[in-house]
Amino acid sequence: MKILVINGPNINMLGKREPEIYGSMSLKNIEDELFEYSKHFEGVQLEFFQSNFEGGIVEKIQSTDAHGIIINPAAYTHTSVAILDALRAVKIPAVEVHLSNVNSRENYRKISYVAEACIGSVSGFKQNSYKMALFGLVNFLNE
Repeated sequence: MKILVINGPNINMLGKREPEIYGSMSLKNIEDELFEYSKHFEGVQLEFFQSNFEGGIVEKIQSTDAHGIIINPAAYTHTSVAILDALRAVKIPAVEVHLSNVNSRENYRKISYVAEACIGSVSGFKQNSYKMALFGLVNFLNE
């Protein structure tokens, strides 16, 4: 079972960017930790992708052969109908992930266009949000 993990703009700056909000781990550290966690699930293969460009994310969604998607669209969460449409078009189960608790932050962060195309959302648990998303997605796909 192949799971595509997509990270949006500025996620490549983790560890440097507002660690009080997003934690001190780098994106590479989060990917490594999630890879290790994925070993708990038989047959799960992860593919990681990060882009600061909306079109790159849309093209990756459109071209994937993954069985499921974990997506942290970052700032595009609140603005991107294009990513929403791409997720709807491919009809691959997806889980939205956020490191911070977006519902306890600025009002504009409480709006998610992407959530409409996702089977679930996990936020507020820093790097553990990805693990929770993987657990939920794998169980959904195995049902």
